[in-house]
Formats: sequence, structure tokens, C-alpha cells
Amino acid sequence: MKQHFTMFAAYNSWANQRVYDAAAALSPEEFRRDTGAFFKSMMGTLNHLVAADRIWMKRFTGEGDAPTALDAIIHEDFTKLRAVREAEDKRISKWIGGLNEKAFSGRFTYMTVTDMRTVSQRLAPALDHFFNHQTHHRGQAHMILTVLGQPSLQLDLVYFQRTEEGRAYA
Repeated sequence: MKQHFTMFAAYNSWANQRVYDAAAALSPEEFRRDTGAFFKSMMGTLNHLVAADRIWMKRFTGEGDAPTALDAIIHEDFTKLRAVREAEDKRISKWIGGLNEKAFSGRFTYMTVTDMRTVSQRLAPALDHFFNHQTHHRGQAHMILTVLGQPSLQLDLVYFQRTEEGRAYA
């Protein structure tokens, strides 16, 4: 399990870097433009990913800042948001790297943000959701980029596995 989630943490960082590299080509107006995505704009989508990651990491570790809303705007400025994203990706990788195999079958309890329910579950399925959620919204970011006339991105896991960093997981 640890190898599996270490791969997803590394993939997450790689994919986020590609999305942010592509988003850097957007004008400030395009970055904020409502394109009809769930969180409206690239700014809203990328902020949601950071907000959700912070919420989950607070649940997992008991540490760090966590917003109280899924649509929280962490930063309106792209450069500042990118720096926060990179720091969060390093935090995720470091935390996953520090877990032992037994931790993945352990349980944890948390309060939901949307309806304030208490949930208890095993860590591994929660991590599956955590990484899948990021992939889901990166797909929306990809859609936003293409709607705004930017080139399509290769974000599939297999492309990461074909990189030098990703070969260790292939």
C-alpha cells in the first residue's frame, strides 16, 4: 500500500506542476473567467483543490490550516497560489512517506465540511478518494484550459509512469 500511495503523491505533484505550467499562460482575466466549471474559473478550481487538500490533511494529521468551505479562496494571485500548491504537494509526499504499512489499514475519525457529520473510516479508502478527487478536478482544470484556447495536457497516470521519476512505479 505504501508504494501505491507514494506513487499517487508523486503523480499528484507531477500533474499539478503540469496544470500550473499551463495555467501560467493565462491572462489574469482568463484565470478568473467563469467557464461553467463546477468552481467556475481556473482560479476557483485550483483554489478548491488546495482547500480540499488542506481539509483532508488536517483530518489525516490533525495539523495545518484548513478552510471551513470547499469554495474557499486561498489566494486570488496565481503566483501565491502556485507556491501554496507546491508546499502542499511536498507536505503530502512527506506525510505519505512517513507512514508505515500498518497505518493504511488504521481508522481515523473526522467531521464533514458540508453537513457536519462525524465519519470514521480506514485510511486507505480515504486516500483513494483524496487522490481521485484531485484527478477529478484537474480534469476540470484541463477543460478550462481548452475552453480558453490552451493546448490539451497529457495528465494520464501512465504518462507520469513513463517519466524518469515515475518509472520507479511502473
